Amino acid sequence: MNGIYLLLGTNLGNRERNLQIAKEHLTAHQLVIKKESKVYETAAWGIEDQPNFLNQVIEVDTSKNPERILIIIQIIEESMGRIRNEKWAQRLIDIDILYYNDLIVDEPRLKIPHPEIPNRRFTLMPLVEIAADQVHPVSGKTQSALLNDCADQLEAKAVNTDQY
Repeated sequence: MNGIYLLLGTNLGNRERNLQIAKEHLTAHQLVIKKESKVYETAAWGIEDQPNFLNQVIEVDTSKNPERILIIIQIIEESMGRIRNEKWAQRLIDIDILYYNDLIVDEPRLKIPHPEIPNRRFTLMPLVEIAADQVHPVSGKTQSALLNDCADQLEAKAVNTDQY
């Protein structure tokens, strides 16, 4: 697999603007955006009694290593007002590293590929849009095959972001 893929998600405030600000911050930290999926809206996953999420997958290019990218992501999330409380809670912004080329990392703070990719339709749909034939380095399946096998039934639909 060639490519560094990030998932952006938000369900508080001006969600469309939150995605845009996050991308601006990533670019300011020398993560060059190569591809962007459409924006997808989905109900909250994990804790359901909260506003819907907007999610987008981007492919970035950078010479930074995964640990440095994680630090940058945490700085961006904090600067945008993210408060880390309970897992799956509502948030202004959430940025996950999905893949870093074909690298496999299994550290307490960082797991690549993201372990929930095969379980989340809201991740797989935008990922398939920009990287359908990329192979998961652990399962050996393409993103399209992972989406086909995904048991998650939450609808993830592409939205017209001009409405926000």
